[in-house]
Amino acid sequence: EFIQNNDKVIVMGHKIPDVDSFGASIGIYRAAKALNKPAHIVINDITTSVRPIINTFKNNPDYEPDMFLKSSEAAAIVNMETALIVVDVNRPSYTEGPELLNRTKTVVILDHHRQSSESIENPVLSYIEPYASSACEMVAEILQYISEGVKLRPIEADAMFAGLMIDTNNFSSKTGARTFEAAAFLKKSGADITRVHLAFRDSMEIYRARAEAVRAAEIENYMAYAVCPAEGLESPTIVGAQVANELLNITGIRASYVFTCIKDTVYISARSVEGSDGINVQLVMERMGGGGHSTVAGAQLTNVSPSQAMDMVKQTIVTMQKEGAI
Repeated sequence: EFIQNNDKVIVMGHKIPDVDSFGASIGIYRAAKALNKPAHIVINDITTSVRPIINTFKNNPDYEPDMFLKSSEAAAIVNMETALIVVDVNRPSYTEGPELLNRTKTVVILDHHRQSSESIENPVLSYIEPYASSACEMVAEILQYISEGVKLRPIEADAMFAGLMIDTNNFSSKTGARTFEAAAFLKKSGADITRVHLAFRDSMEIYRARAEAVRAAEIENYMAYAVCPAEGLESPTIVGAQVANELLNITGIRASYVFTCIKDTVYISARSVEGSDGINVQLVMERMGGGGHSTVAGAQLTNVSPSQAMDMVKQTIVTMQKEGAI
């Protein structure tokens, strides 16, 4: 209804977009097109993780040249008759274009991250489902209820399947029955799993950086701590997240914290195993000013070194354990 009752649709994910944010945007784009509305996706910086998928849409005759807009370009066309749909994020400062949020009366939020104290004001619809594995899972469900089911094109199904696959670490974490139902819907829509896997193979530089971070990891009290080298990498934070996932594959590790420094900011990727052995990394990251899920979380610290950030996390964990918070 919100799409139908407005003149156009603008879809926006979070800064430093990942495949889940991008795939969910593609799903909403297709829903808008199915309802005969002009649609655009706001994306400022194309990261290495998103590039293999976004390249299938760029210079593609099946899609308009202005399918993707920078936030400054979107600001020029957003008005009170625009449906602004925010996916995979619910903090205004984390969105690709915070300035767009005040330019329309119709803001919709679709997200699978827990709501924090900072939230988007006055959305007409806020669908936040922390138990969903990914924004792509949520959008895949929604598409099946719009105008008798939206028909996805195969490359669109690929983008959404990739988001589902990446956010669940190849369906090994945060998966529920609905995750596999969404995957089945995308497979029926033409997603090619082999094509998705081939698109996401890593360069030698990324593989080496990941291997070096794992090799130098410290292990204390069932927790792994590692610094991910950023030099020569286009998207170091994504490599840091991959390292955090890989460390959980080591026997006995219950949680991992990876520190990646870009300019004067240290990005922390925190991961935990599911179940009773897991540690709620979301609570730890919230103490550091970040957040996320109980098994996947993160935070950003400025003007500290990776080793200082590591010490801060270790001290926070000790304090929280004494308090009985984790």
